[in-house]
Amino acid sequence: MSEVLKSYNPADGSPVGEVKITSEEELKAIVKRSAAAQKKWAAFSIDERISILQKAGHALEMESRQIGSLLSMEMGKGWRRAVGEVGGSAKSISFVASKVKEALEPVVSEGYGMRTTIKYDPIGVCGIISPWNYPVSMAHWMIIPALTAGNSVVLKPSEETPLVAKAYVDALNKVLPEDIIQIVFGDDRQGKALVNSDVNFIGFTGSMEAGKNILKAAADSLKPVMMELGGKDPLIVLEDADIDDAVSFAIANSLENAGQMCISTERVFVDEKIADEFEKKAAHYISYYKVGPYTDPQAHVGPIINERQRRRIISHIDDALSKGAGLLAGCSGEDHPAPYIIPTILTNVTDEMLVAKEETFGPVVCITRFSDVEDAIRSANGTEYGLGAVVYGEKDAAEVASRLDAGMIGINTSAGGGGDTPWVGAKMSGYGYHGSPDGHRQFTQPRVISEVVRYQKEGQYED
Repeated sequence: MSEVLKSYNPADGSPVGEVKITSEEELKAIVKRSAAAQKKWAAFSIDERISILQKAGHALEMESRQIGSLLSMEMGKGWRRAVGEVGGSAKSISFVASKVKEALEPVVSEGYGMRTTIKYDPIGVCGIISPWNYPVSMAHWMIIPALTAGNSVVLKPSEETPLVAKAYVDALNKVLPEDIIQIVFGDDRQGKALVNSDVNFIGFTGSMEAGKNILKAAADSLKPVMMELGGKDPLIVLEDADIDDAVSFAIANSLENAGQMCISTERVFVDEKIADEFEKKAAHYISYYKVGPYTDPQAHVGPIINERQRRRIISHIDDALSKGAGLLAGCSGEDHPAPYIIPTILTNVTDEMLVAKEETFGPVVCITRFSDVEDAIRSANGTEYGLGAVVYGEKDAAEVASRLDAGMIGINTSAGGGGDTPWVGAKMSGYGYHGSPDGHRQFTQPRVISEVVRYQKEGQYED
């Protein structure tokens, strides 16, 4: 009898559905079919591929409400945000594909009697391993560049959200040629098997430890790897910051998706001259946030994805309180009602606390006062992560921002740029990156083709 992977609603533990776990032999067969399909897909012009992808995007958009409802039920995200994630992904295809096309235009240069053309050819079969917190969009932003470039895709979604991943793939496959995108189900075993299979590229979004293991496994065959590995994002609030704006951002970005977001604000450093006012307003602002299931339209903060992750968040809160942190809002330990974490504000957070060092991934706002901005910068940079960072302030904000060890830095706004800019982490938050011309080219094999140029002059040809 085949093994099955069961999916549960994190809000009440009720079963949502199940899928058949992909065996290792089945996975090998899937990759083999993917390789055969990729050759046919690559034979289309890029304009033909884009046209097909746009139609697939329309099919996805037509099902965005149904798939969004499934996403809410399986992951716990609010219905409006879930539908927005699916619909936004569908609508992004035309823009992303057009930017990929621009990035992959051949580059021609001449010099030293040579004409050299750099072509960006498909790399082959792309293995994509996606997370549960944004189960459609984080898979999508790797899949669309890969397909536009002429590759095929084998998707391995998180074992927490297999049903919504299947629904997403099924919607696209109503239009896409057979076997261009396929899906495998399972846990770490299937992820490892995919990395060790005959795929030509691995794209991964997830934990730092899983990323290290993938990189080690991919080394044997020297597969190209692109990884986004989470963060411990700091927010520095300077004395001349707009306090209301800074508080609003700190709370909203700490609690979005119940804090289950790679670019969540996990540490807040506030100048001591404005700290009293900042904390007072933060406590007031957070009081408007309500926890509840996706079926509650008034809820802002949904359930934590599973009990293991919820216990980790509680352990971070309790560790901080045991080491001298103050509890400005929320609660400690067993006072958090399962499956939720009450939005919590911790004050007097210090560098040795777990909540200051490890990725918490929960709805917790951690505030540290500083008298010297040098101390704030040092603490902000004092982790192995470096995904995003934000500075609120005026006179010195740009200078402080320039000294933060992060791939994306916002000044009086969130980290992450607009348009086709790279989503990139520094240190152990990233290996490669999404978006931008260089990001899109990661899904290709560059080929340098050079030829001698012969110039005609006065009826003669010269080298």
